[in-house]
Amino acid sequence: MPYLLDDAMAASTAEPYLLVADDDEPTRCFLGDAFRQFGARVVFAASGSEAIALARNETFDLLVLDCRMPGGGAVDILNRLRNDPEANSGCRPAVASSAELDIQAQQALLATGFHAVLLKPCTMADLRGILTLAAVGLRNVPVLDDGQALHTSGTPAVVQALRGLLRQELLGINQDLDELSLDPKTLEARLHKLRSSCGFCGATSLSEHIVSLQQHLKLDHRGAMLPLMDFRRSMQETIEALPVA
Repeated sequence: MPYLLDDAMAASTAEPYLLVADDDEPTRCFLGDAFRQFGARVVFAASGSEAIALARNETFDLLVLDCRMPGGGAVDILNRLRNDPEANSGCRPAVASSAELDIQAQQALLATGFHAVLLKPCTMADLRGILTLAAVGLRNVPVLDDGQALHTSGTPAVVQALRGLLRQELLGINQDLDELSLDPKTLEARLHKLRSSCGFCGATSLSEHIVSLQQHLKLDHRGAMLPLMDFRRSMQETIEALPVA
């Protein structure tokens, strides 16, 4: 069964609210037009200082920040927002964008705390993938949905048993995740199986993160790279909510 980006985004009726910060006007125009075509509301900043001021006062669903701008680049902006408890967008997903990044620089940005790296020039497909970060964040879904699990699996006893098996599966994936991240095909196969298990157990929040990760894997790192920290965090939350077998 294919997992379509449109399915994930259609699940939320809210419009993603984005901050796009870039000192290049044609780039701002392209990104703004593309994101608006996908149903997002977009606010622009042409400098780091302007982006910081906007992100402090507004609650955005996603920050798209150029790495080199007057008044501070993406790393400086993110650090200042993360360290400012008064910043309304201090904990929101953030994407670093640049035209010149090798693989080591991309990995360094992800390690800094960015949720993805957008390489310019990018395509509409790249931006659709990036927008899943905002779309998933808009959905306020529980870690475990007992109603969904009972509807799918039938009885409380069956749900309890399946959730115990899911917990063991998640513990294994969590242990293997760093190695799996180096083999996209194997990771995709594990995610496909895991999403099915989540459906039977009502693990709705983790299922959303799986959809997002699958979409970024399909980009094949051409225009975006997704770190695994959010997926790992969701797995940990799910493990803690599941019964110990």
